[in-house]
Amino acid sequence: MLMRTDPFRELDRLTQQLMGPGTWSRPSAMPMDAYREGDEYVVAFDLPGVTADAIDIDVERNMLTVKAERRPLAKADDVQMELSERPLGVFSRQIVLADTLDTEHIQADYDAGVLTLRIPIAERAKPRKISIGVGSGRMEISG
Repeated sequence: MLMRTDPFRELDRLTQQLMGPGTWSRPSAMPMDAYREGDEYVVAFDLPGVTADAIDIDVERNMLTVKAERRPLAKADDVQMELSERPLGVFSRQIVLADTLDTEHIQADYDAGVLTLRIPIAERAKPRKISIGVGSGRMEISG
């Protein structure tokens, strides 16, 4: 049997065990991806094992805050845990949003353990053409 070792994953696991689960006053970070797709920014958070009702999304001015809590599964009295690597507790991430984003129309979807936020670019921030008016009293210089 092949076993692949990743020393950084082991270090992360040990750090998580020493620090314990995240709490509301000291949450753990959650992994995310952020990218632009057309006229909106997309931010995706990995939250496997978290129910949709345990996720809290807030926007205050230009600060987006996502908090989630993964609770332990209910186990029978005769269950003895052999290995526990899935972190439990509270996870949080804060992102400063640019003024060019429309925070009034953020869409949130949660599917297969991934929370996806779609933040449209504000109309005032989109590129636009400026027409040039030609005045009737102007003269052309020819050479």
